[in-house]
Amino acid sequence: MFVADPWLNRLRARLSGPLPGRAAQYRMASAQRLEELQHLPAPPPDARIACVLNLLHRQGDEWHTVLIRRTVNPRDRHSGQVSFPGGRWEESDRMLVNVALREAEEEIGVPSSAVEIIGQLTELYIPVSHFLVYPFVGVLREAVPFRPQMGEVEGILTPPISLLGAAESRKVADISLASGFVLRNTPCFDVEGHVVWGATAMILSEFLELATPADERQLLLI
Repeated sequence: MFVADPWLNRLRARLSGPLPGRAAQYRMASAQRLEELQHLPAPPPDARIACVLNLLHRQGDEWHTVLIRRTVNPRDRHSGQVSFPGGRWEESDRMLVNVALREAEEEIGVPSSAVEIIGQLTELYIPVSHFLVYPFVGVLREAVPFRPQMGEVEGILTPPISLLGAAESRKVADISLASGFVLRNTPCFDVEGHVVWGATAMILSEFLELATPADERQLLLI
C-alpha cells in the first residue's frame, strides 16, 4: 500500500540497521531517570516485560502516530499520563510483538490484521514500575476508526510526526507526580497541549532520530 512512499521506505531501512539506542533515549530523560539508569549496567533479570506500539498512519499528506491519555487510576503508577498503546506480557502472547498488537486492539480498537510491523526500537527499563519495555513500530494498512477502551483510556491523540519533530515541541517543565513529588526541569514534548514525558518521550526521541531526514537530524542532537 505504501511501497512508493519515500519517507516510509527510509524509515524501514533505518529500522533494519543499527539503532540510535540509549544515547537518543537519554536526551529526553529527567535528571532522576538518568541517575537511576546510569547506575544500572543492565536491566534487572527479574524485570517485568511490557511492549508498546508506535502506530503510524496517514492523514492526508502527513504521517501521524497514536498516543493515548490513560484514565486516572490511583493503582496505576502511570495514571493520567500520555503514552503509546501497550501493556504487560501474558503467557498466551507467545511473542513480544503480540503483546503490542493485543494491547493496541484493546486500547484503541485496531485489529492486529490491520497493522504491519516494520521494526523495533531499543528496549527501555523503567525503574519506578520495574518494567522492561519493548517498543515496536507499525503501519496501519487500512483506515480503521480509533476507539478508546472504556475505563482505561481517557482519550486518543494522533499528532503528526512533523509536529513531534519540530524544535518548538520540545520543552523543559516541572512534572508533578501523583505522590506529590515534583521532577524539576524535565525534558518533554508538548503534544496538542498535553505533556509527554518519561519513557514515552524517551522512546519518541529515538524514533524521531530515525524518522528525521539527515539534513534536519542535527537539530535533535542539541
